Amino acid sequence: MRRVVITGMGLLSPIGNTPEKALDSLLKGTSGVDYIPEWDDLKLLRPRVGAAVGDFELEQLPRKVRRTMGRVGGLAAESTRLAVEDAGVDPDWLSSGEVGVSFGSTMGSLERLAYYYGHLGSKGELGEYRATSFLQVMSHTCAANIAQIHSVRGRMIAPCSACTSGSQSIGFAAEAIRYGKLNGAIAGGADELHFISAATFDVMHGASYNFNDSPKLTPRPFDAERDGLVVGEGSGTLILEEMEHAKSRGARIYGEILGYGTNCDGTHMTAPSSDGMRGAMELALSDAGMKPGDIDYINAHATATIRGDIAESTAVRGLFSDTVPVSSTKSLTGHTLGACGAIESIFCLMLAREGRVVPTYNLKETDPECRGIYHPDAVEKKDISVFMNNNFAFGGVNSSIIIGL
Repeated sequence: MRRVVITGMGLLSPIGNTPEKALDSLLKGTSGVDYIPEWDDLKLLRPRVGAAVGDFELEQLPRKVRRTMGRVGGLAAESTRLAVEDAGVDPDWLSSGEVGVSFGSTMGSLERLAYYYGHLGSKGELGEYRATSFLQVMSHTCAANIAQIHSVRGRMIAPCSACTSGSQSIGFAAEAIRYGKLNGAIAGGADELHFISAATFDVMHGASYNFNDSPKLTPRPFDAERDGLVVGEGSGTLILEEMEHAKSRGARIYGEILGYGTNCDGTHMTAPSSDGMRGAMELALSDAGMKPGDIDYINAHATATIRGDIAESTAVRGLFSDTVPVSSTKSLTGHTLGACGAIESIFCLMLAREGRVVPTYNLKETDPECRGIYHPDAVEKKDISVFMNNNFAFGGVNSSIIIGL
């Protein structure tokens, strides 16, 4: 079995647009959640907080490439540019057919979708519709735009599985490399911040709105006073390579994809299943040839929804001892949806290399039904050789990635 390593990382997130800046925010507990004044005109929308990426505008990209992008495509393109630069890969290798793109999002650009199809639906006119409109909103817009920019000719994989899009993209890319279908891949996930996402969770009673006046105090994963998730945005890109290929070119290796597991509950479209979550973690452990005791840290999906956090706590408690530290970085970034699997993998890599575990910020009083697992209450020093990153999504999709240094 061929081994898969990470040789490049690119990041745009609510707490920093480089891995180093994000690490600093994680260690200091600097939140990226803020009040969104643009949402004040939406009278029936209860949440008024979100987590946006700063210092990025689509217009900073060359017009030639941005014509087929909404904001989500632009975020993906920019994090990929940074990752390719970080990895130092040869552009000719990217276009050789040995490299693929595996990149997901919840869907295409919501802002462009609302704009274009709003005109079509409400006015019945094509006046605002352009030849590139569909390309900005199609479900695989991120993967397709990345492939065009870097002339990628290998296979394209574009998971659109909501909150597991990024993690499945990494896992599927790793499997393609492991089984010799590719020698490298651009892998990750992205999503943009839009009121439609907040409204979706609001009508499902899953969005936080009790902390509109104190945005830094939400979301509150595992906390007894949590009231739902905060929608965020961002993009994370990993450059994956077959290990011997990476060594042959003298690449810097950040870590190795050791195991990956994904499954489906097959029971309910929105209700979480602790059995399904546990099953995905067990699949990842089996894939890595590991036991629960081999994991040094778990980054929890932990969206701060009432039922989601309880189901995940039950799954983790049943599989791991209470000595494995578990925390959620979403307390600082909000839920970046299709981007979270990639963004949080980068966060964990940076923390592991630093030898640090961070707490779940805003966790003050653990919900009794989320107890029985080890929640660090401060930044801790810890040797982390292997960590697990978990993500779960609507439709009963579960995923778990194990990465080693």
